[in-house]
Amino acid sequence: MSTARFVLLLVAAFVAMEPVTAATHRFVMHGIGARLHRSHHRATRPRGFETNDWYPVVFAGVVMLGLWAGFNVDGLAALVPVGIGITLYGATYALVHDGYIHGRVAWFGDRRVDVLDRLAEAHRVHHLYGRAPFGMLAPIVPSDLRQRAATTDRNPLSSGGAATIGR
Repeated sequence: MSTARFVLLLVAAFVAMEPVTAATHRFVMHGIGARLHRSHHRATRPRGFETNDWYPVVFAGVVMLGLWAGFNVDGLAALVPVGIGITLYGATYALVHDGYIHGRVAWFGDRRVDVLDRLAEAHRVHHLYGRAPFGMLAPIVPSDLRQRAATTDRNPLSSGGAATIGR
């Protein structure tokens, strides 16, 4: 496979993960899999592993199977750059969502980053109402929810406010 094709597949997989993530979050985590995801929307969350963390564990397992097939099965080599793109998206998601927004990783300390603060505000809207935005790196916040959220300083991302999960 050419380097250009490899990079194109990797970038395409990374970009495609945002709508896939949004759909999975909306229809699985706030649908049939809400029982696991509910731990993420609690006002007080445990330090360490929570039931919602099974999602990335399962997703990583699927990607590892794809990478194995890409390396070991003739004709499936394209799964390697796709798997790398998905993995890079997952690492970026974890850093932004778990590390920066929810403070589960202390790397950021008290530093503030404007673009990440905008993502955190969109995620605050999601936690306030249990509705859109379901995406993370390119969230689409409905204007009515953005306006409603602007009228409250309640922050369910901190330990002080109750968070919701709903449709």
